[in-house]
Amino acid sequence: MASYRSSITFAAAVLAALAAPVYLLASEKRSEPPGTCFPRTIDPIDVAAPEPLTPAERLLAEHLARRYMIAGDTVEPMVVAARRAAQQVGLDPLLLLAVVAVESSFNPVAESVMGAKGLMQIIPRFHRARLDSLGGEDAVFDPESNIMAGAHSLQEYVRRTGTLEAGLQFYNGAMRDESAQYARKVMAERARLARVVSGSRGG
Repeated sequence: MASYRSSITFAAAVLAALAAPVYLLASEKRSEPPGTCFPRTIDPIDVAAPEPLTPAERLLAEHLARRYMIAGDTVEPMVVAARRAAQQVGLDPLLLLAVVAVESSFNPVAESVMGAKGLMQIIPRFHRARLDSLGGEDAVFDPESNIMAGAHSLQEYVRRTGTLEAGLQFYNGAMRDESAQYARKVMAERARLARVVSGSRGG
């Protein structure tokens, strides 16, 4: 009888040992971070702990919160998102924030009659692949995803047209405007933001 019980115990131990790798593989598959299978048109957004603002970014966030009458803890992630998107596509973060200011006045749920949505007024049907890579069409109302998608679009238009001014006009759908009013408006806003940031230097 003791030998029989020992055999059962040994068999159970073997089965447990065989099952463990299967369980671990299943656990690893379940815990795979979202976004690892995204198309590589845009790098998946890292949703780790929020990054701290630099002194210049904090000054900028305070200015934007006052000017657009929004909470500081709402605008701060937008400033960080602009920095991260700018680093990824090689544009100026102040330029991206200037586009946000002109397009939506920092309203993340802004929507135009033409169907443009979010901070940088993305039109989902024209940017399906980019939004899919960021989680789907609903990502258009997520501030960081919207800024990332808008930054990639603007960078592509600048590359395609050859100049920042023309790229901005293309972004706005105003290529026929020889006076480039949209581009001038964005660049004037960027200059204002640059003056705000300059107040943090040496501090």
